[in-house]
Amino acid sequence: MSRTLCPPSRAHALAHLRQFAPHAAGAYAAGRNTDPGPNQDSAVSKLSPALRYRLITEGETVQTVLAHHPYSAAEKFIQEVFWRTYWKGWLQQRPAVWRRYCRRVRDLQSTWATSATLAEACSGTTGIDGFDAWVEELKATGYLHNHARLWFASIWIFTLRLPWELGADFFLRHLIDGDPASNTLSWRWVAGLHTKGKTYLATTENIARYTQGRFAPHALATTAVALTEPPYDEEDAGASECLTPFTPSATASETPLLLLVTAEDLNPESLINHPRTVKRAVVVNTATWVFGSPARRYLDAASDDVQRRMTAHFDCEVSTLSHLDVDALTHMAHDHAVSHLITAYPAIGPVAESLREATAALALRGITLSVVHRPWDAVCWPYAHKGFFAFKEKIPSLLSQLIPR
Repeated sequence: MSRTLCPPSRAHALAHLRQFAPHAAGAYAAGRNTDPGPNQDSAVSKLSPALRYRLITEGETVQTVLAHHPYSAAEKFIQEVFWRTYWKGWLQQRPAVWRRYCRRVRDLQSTWATSATLAEACSGTTGIDGFDAWVEELKATGYLHNHARLWFASIWIFTLRLPWELGADFFLRHLIDGDPASNTLSWRWVAGLHTKGKTYLATTENIARYTQGRFAPHALATTAVALTEPPYDEEDAGASECLTPFTPSATASETPLLLLVTAEDLNPESLINHPRTVKRAVVVNTATWVFGSPARRYLDAASDDVQRRMTAHFDCEVSTLSHLDVDALTHMAHDHAVSHLITAYPAIGPVAESLREATAALALRGITLSVVHRPWDAVCWPYAHKGFFAFKEKIPSLLSQLIPR
């Protein structure tokens, strides 16, 4: 059972996974909805930060669990791993949802700037049992149990009557494992916008039961009217604005490369088939793209860890940048007489947006930035075009393609 979050290094993440795997079947299924509170033994894995930044991959996580249990026994845990994949694939096919969310946050921050209710919610002074404690826990640890996240979002939206976008932004600014897709779409699901008309309503009885009596808030909203939103503007329609697809020949052994690593994927060793092609590696410490101090501390340590691992694995110089500095990348490329940079494919979010701008700027200087799209995403994302139930039915088939048995 897990008491603390997975530490910010690949070696510790793998050890954490191996320790959890024997409990990923019956114990997880029976106890996964119970939130015993911070620093208490819990049935959940607390692997989410390592999976969020791919210190460990979804594939090796599922494979480790399946080494201990048949799929039927560990199905609940494996489905939770695939929920993260589903959210990413769904949003990747609907970039307008992310763009509208970002615009709405900017607009609402201005119009709600003087709201006393918003100030009380963000400071944890609402007087609502449980809710205020979750605010304190989130700010102190950068983590909340998934069930607590649902209760929190429901109270924020239906009891406090606050915009869901500001709640999603509050989470992104404090969660260590904050992910644009999982976070944004989970809040939309609670609000009844993801599955039209289906909302999530927190109740006193449910909270009391699954917090083992720690909290029993009263005067919660008893009805959850699904929110609505206007149709998307014509300019928002269309397919995902992906970066240039990766060309497999770019990793041929005779092609020298610069490897660019961001927090979207901190497992660069498994991206490159020929390590000797990497003439220099660059870690962009994307902790600057998150706001909560727990997340910044986690990413600072994780970036140090990936730097040490790359130095050993690729046997090359490893540099760090505090942001995507096109001038610095250009100088490095010229120093090593290379004209090709590669990086892991970034799902929709701030990193993808920054890389898109850098790709265009580097192209003007005769340098190509390509992306490696992991097979897990390439195989799974196309099926994330409807609801999760339809996606869930595909999981055994997807596993047969992705996990060697």
